[in-house]
Amino acid sequence: MSFNADMTVADALVAHPHVRWVLAAYHISGCVQCDARHDETLAEVAEGYKLPLERLLADLNGLMS
Repeated sequence: MSFNADMTVADALVAHPHVRWVLAAYHISGCVQCDARHDETLAEVAEGYKLPLERLLADLNGLMS
């Protein structure tokens, strides 16, 4: 299993318990305090927060190693 751009925030949170901490490191409060919708994809979150998608995905996929 790996994280990808089309995965929703909700699916990412279910996939690994530390996803919320990776997102919090990017100051994405939606995953901790519900500003962002859990049905948004990781690509939508990256775009909305002006984050480099490839870096976000690399950090998330680093949880799986």
